[in-house]
Amino acid sequence: MTGVKDRLLTAIAGQLGNPHGPLGKIVAFLLNRTNKRAITAAVDAAAPATGADVADIGFGGGAGLALLLERVGADGVVHGVEPAPDMLARARSTFAMEVAGDRLVLAAGALGALPLPDASLDAAITVNTIYFLEDLPTACSDLARVLRPGGTAVIGIGDPEAMAKMPFTPYGFRLRPVPEVVAALTAAGFTVDHTTLADPPIPLHLLIAHKA
Repeated sequence: MTGVKDRLLTAIAGQLGNPHGPLGKIVAFLLNRTNKRAITAAVDAAAPATGADVADIGFGGGAGLALLLERVGADGVVHGVEPAPDMLARARSTFAMEVAGDRLVLAAGALGALPLPDASLDAAITVNTIYFLEDLPTACSDLARVLRPGGTAVIGIGDPEAMAKMPFTPYGFRLRPVPEVVAALTAAGFTVDHTTLADPPIPLHLLIAHKA
């Protein structure tokens, strides 16, 4: 019985990190639904101006792409960077008009090796993604690289203590203390503001990183 449980929880954790296949479609829907408040808060904190160049890194179900497209308007460009091929294909279908109009640029990639030029973004968001990174300092340095001076990156993470109580997080999640994430961002040259959303479904930490 333990082996069955382990396989099930491993599969759930794997889908959350890389939604794929028929089950991935359900996961994408659930990610959009459960993360909508967190993603909205991240977009609000990034506060991109009309006409800005912005990115959602690890966009999953694509809720953040829609919000950013609305924020930057017809003269802005949204970059969607995502490691899961099925989520990229889903976004290309969902946002076909925006892709065709060059308002949305989609690419495979992840924090630490972003397929973006230096100093190309005014703002970036990434929500519930850093659990799947091995090298946090490199990821933070990569964020600093792609932002223009004065740019803002917003990192959203679930409260580590609350996340640790979830049954699937021991199966592939890396839960870092919030001060460790702040320290990595600071070492990369950011000034960091920290705010917390109490719920739902668990407390969320928003780390708002400003590049000088």
